[in-house]
Amino acid sequence: MDRFVKRTRPSQTANTRPALAAGWTNTNKKPDTPPTKKRRIDQVRQKDETEDDDDSSALKNGEDEDSFLSAHSRDSPLVRDGKTASVDVEDGDATDNAPAAHHHTALEDSLPEVKVDDDIIEEYENLKSSQVGDGEVSAEARLKTRKWVRGQSSIYVDAFNLALDTVLQDEAHLFDEKKNCVFDNWRALSYEAQYLYVRLFLRKTASWHRLERLKHYPDISDIEQTIESLLESRGLPQGESVQESGQEAVEESGRLFADAFAFADDSASHIKTVEQAAHLLSLDELKTLAKDAKVQGKNKPDLIKAFCRMCFQQSSLMAVGLRRSSTNASMNSVGSTSEEANTERPDSNREAHFLEKIRALTGPLVRLSESVFKLFERVHLVFYRSTEWTEKSLTTIILAKTSRRCFPEYVVCRSSNIFPSRRHLLEFERSMRLQFEVDTLLEFNGPPGAEGNRKVVEIFESIASRWRELLTEAQKMEDTEYEFGEGGYLRRFNAGHAYTRIAHKAAEALGRLHRYQNEYDLLTELLSQQLFHLSRRGAWYKRRALVEERYMWELEQSSTTALSEAQKNLQKKRWRKIALSTCETALQDPNCHLIHHYDLQKRLIRLEKQLNIPRRQQHNFDHARLRDPEEHIIEGIQLVRGDAGRGQGSTKTIWLDALGDPDEEGNPMHVSVEEMCLSFYRTQGWKGYHSEGGILRTLFAYLFCDILFLFVPNVFQTAYQTSPLDLHTDAFYPARASEINHRLVEISNGGAGDLIRRVNEQHRERRTCIIGLNWDYKVEDLFELVSCFEGEALAAICKVIAQDYKARGGGVPDLILWRTAKESSNDRKGKSENGKGEVMFLEVKSGNDRLSDTQRLWIHVLSAAGVRVVLCNAVAKEVKTTG
Repeated sequence: MDRFVKRTRPSQTANTRPALAAGWTNTNKKPDTPPTKKRRIDQVRQKDETEDDDDSSALKNGEDEDSFLSAHSRDSPLVRDGKTASVDVEDGDATDNAPAAHHHTALEDSLPEVKVDDDIIEEYENLKSSQVGDGEVSAEARLKTRKWVRGQSSIYVDAFNLALDTVLQDEAHLFDEKKNCVFDNWRALSYEAQYLYVRLFLRKTASWHRLERLKHYPDISDIEQTIESLLESRGLPQGESVQESGQEAVEESGRLFADAFAFADDSASHIKTVEQAAHLLSLDELKTLAKDAKVQGKNKPDLIKAFCRMCFQQSSLMAVGLRRSSTNASMNSVGSTSEEANTERPDSNREAHFLEKIRALTGPLVRLSESVFKLFERVHLVFYRSTEWTEKSLTTIILAKTSRRCFPEYVVCRSSNIFPSRRHLLEFERSMRLQFEVDTLLEFNGPPGAEGNRKVVEIFESIASRWRELLTEAQKMEDTEYEFGEGGYLRRFNAGHAYTRIAHKAAEALGRLHRYQNEYDLLTELLSQQLFHLSRRGAWYKRRALVEERYMWELEQSSTTALSEAQKNLQKKRWRKIALSTCETALQDPNCHLIHHYDLQKRLIRLEKQLNIPRRQQHNFDHARLRDPEEHIIEGIQLVRGDAGRGQGSTKTIWLDALGDPDEEGNPMHVSVEEMCLSFYRTQGWKGYHSEGGILRTLFAYLFCDILFLFVPNVFQTAYQTSPLDLHTDAFYPARASEINHRLVEISNGGAGDLIRRVNEQHRERRTCIIGLNWDYKVEDLFELVSCFEGEALAAICKVIAQDYKARGGGVPDLILWRTAKESSNDRKGKSENGKGEVMFLEVKSGNDRLSDTQRLWIHVLSAAGVRVVLCNAVAKEVKTTG
């Protein structure tokens, strides 16, 4: 499940896209240029450097939702501890426009790729404002008529209200009377107040904002009046807002509503200490104040700590009647004691003095009220079916609605049973927070160490009994209520999904703590359920087999009785048999993904040899034995820029394409190393593309188009999707297992060409937006390519993609090449036995490049399918310097 965090912090490297953005999630987008067999060097330089080579950490072990959390949300420890975070005033309002390490929601992944930036939004709203007629236009009408009103409507506000209206229309039962009263007050706000709230909602939500820095929004004519509107206290109905009959989950602090609320907080009422106020200053402002207070520090945290310590010490001294002018005489003066006790001492109010100085520096500040913010956060969780969303998520759906594109035909079904009751929603939110806590322990503060692993185990133990109850409830629902395969996707919004992931992390922690018996019991329990995190089953099987083989025999030994060597060998043999049985069970499990089969087969063969099983009874995996990739060396002329030096970014090498088509002036083109190698193979009779998996995504979209848009409840929630919402989850394959397996058989029998022809005839003219499908590939090339594939090989590749579409985005070899039977007849090595053509994948490496984990995985997949794989090493026979 997506992590419990809403938006992401600005990226440290503004020019680097997230790994998944270059992978399978950006599926329907057109590339910057049509796929070609030649690209110029200026195109290469513009290409993002974050490619498939860097995807291994995000896709490791098939963890389809282990994208790292970004963000300091309101639920982060920094905020929960009561410290006040702030926008660094040196950054100004850059938080509105700062690039983010964007994590896609399932809904956003399913929408067409839309360019979203300030320029396109301004251009878009100017266009719509020029089309508006007389009279007031509602948000819904603006979406239907595509008309905007400058100063009266905004794409941000309309997207926010669209989410709210959709949720209240379909799932109003998730909110009580007080929450609905807040929504009514929201609708009564002026446009300017709604606009300001939404823009602050999309910023760092725990921040205080200086009034002077909120005056640049052109849609707000009077910022003071707008803020006053948000600060206004509003009444709520009397009564409890949280407890329900039989409800175990209780809302967290900050989510409760009393008898009144405000949409925003002011600094005068909420900032009471110097420590809270000091965080609001810039470094330069803090240095000036520290100089006045005669304190020192190397950086901002040190200055704040020293400044707060000084104020505390002064207050403590004055609390016992001490001051700088105190002497023995004055302290012994009985007559003056009571008089001085009632006299205000200059130093006794030192903290208040500096608090006022800080307020004078910052001016009035405002922040969003936490209770209302958390309420709207819940609305967006329900709307996006995800805890990860950003400003881009809000605007993408509006731009997708108003874009003039063709979408596939499918049945739209937004069901209200995602969260059957308010209790289920609250429990799901709690599970997300616990999951976030576990991720913070393991992934964001360096290696967790023994203490961190113990905390993870403690968190799991606190929810273990409830996890087991949820497993039983989910199995009952699967057996009695779900009829159309919708359970796989709906279960992702069950607290049991997050708890199962916590159990997975706890099993890893138990292994690191060498508590192998507990780890083994937990792995057995995880494998006994067939509902949550099916994509991890292969990893669980592999780990359990390893524990059985190496550790379990030792755990059976009595601490008081020593075993003889013969007894130890008997125990080892028994557990090796159990490990062998585990491997056999895994290979027969339909939910154990193909990518794990190779490791399981290796372990099984090794165990059979250790157990001295007769050869005739041993398993034979010769049909799936991996062939080592061939190694080719291609020599070329490398180009080096004369001003190139250290720290100049791209590690891409540039080569002279002496074998390819010349440029307009008749000179060899400057190309990437992949394009140089592609030109070489073209001279050998091969055709191909430098696609890095793009052509596989296109083939998958052609071959499974109808299955992608098959009716499954709840996975098509708008009419503007290019894929089902569960495609990037482990629920996609099980929900359509029958249809997918029948299609794989059809492909194995040579039916790929007919499938491509059918989809091409139905959709090419309209250029329908279908995930992964790039219409710029020539259909003739696709026909030729699938005719050169062995049917079983193409089916195996498609199955790997279908089982884990998201995780299989990285690592596909750079080049895909093919040649027909006629063209390969002159090459005895490449001649196919059955007279078909030949397909070859090439991973190109130059310099000190090394294979990533995801690249090795794809090489294993392709080799096991019988596809020819080549590691192509580019060697510079000459190096030229260019200007």
